[in-house]
Amino acid sequence: MTSDSSAISSERLPVKMITLAIECATEAASAALLADAEVIGEVYIDAKSHHSEVVLPALESLLALAGLTINHVELFACTTGPGSFTGVRIGIATVKGLALATGKPIMGISTLEALAMNLSRSQRLICPLLDARKNQVYAGLYRIGEDGFPVSVVADYLGDIETVLKNLPQGEVDFIGDGALRYREKIRVDFPAANIGNSGKINNPNAASLGVVAVGRYKRHGVATDALSLLPTYLRLSEAEQKKGL
Repeated sequence: MTSDSSAISSERLPVKMITLAIECATEAASAALLADAEVIGEVYIDAKSHHSEVVLPALESLLALAGLTINHVELFACTTGPGSFTGVRIGIATVKGLALATGKPIMGISTLEALAMNLSRSQRLICPLLDARKNQVYAGLYRIGEDGFPVSVVADYLGDIETVLKNLPQGEVDFIGDGALRYREKIRVDFPAANIGNSGKINNPNAASLGVVAVGRYKRHGVATDALSLLPTYLRLSEAEQKKGL
């Protein structure tokens, strides 16, 4: 496992709302601290399938580096899927536990919306794609609104890559995510002028982008997700459920 982190001392922080964001929907888990919409620290870990082993230690390290404790956190955020069944469950369970223990609110954000936020300066349509295996992708279609946050144009869904590309409007589209990298050649056939993110962190949902979206929505609407009712959005049944015919 590899990790990198950055944080600043809380002595330099103005009095702002502290948010702790956790992203576990893919193999690259991350956590971020924000003061209002400013990212003050982030830990990024190539967790593979070891989310349960690394998430809490990562949170403890991040808080310690910033000179904060869990009691300073006023808002928790996590991605709700789609993505890894195990990773999504761990992320949601972690923030639920922390929110219930501290009495603080939660914001649940779509993994694809958080991924679209990585292209917050784009003036094109944004198509985030996560590889769902079996020639399928988790897909959505977004644009960046006037307030600088992603606006859903087509609701997140699961589909085979050919159908997803066929259903996209012709024109200028930015593609992002590990699904865009995997099916780069197919995308180029139908969208020769498409922008496709290079390999690297930009193609992973990350806690920093998640946190910015969550803080923005919370401040705009003042409504959080109820911790007890926060549920994963898988978009398809697990293999175990499929075998049972559920």
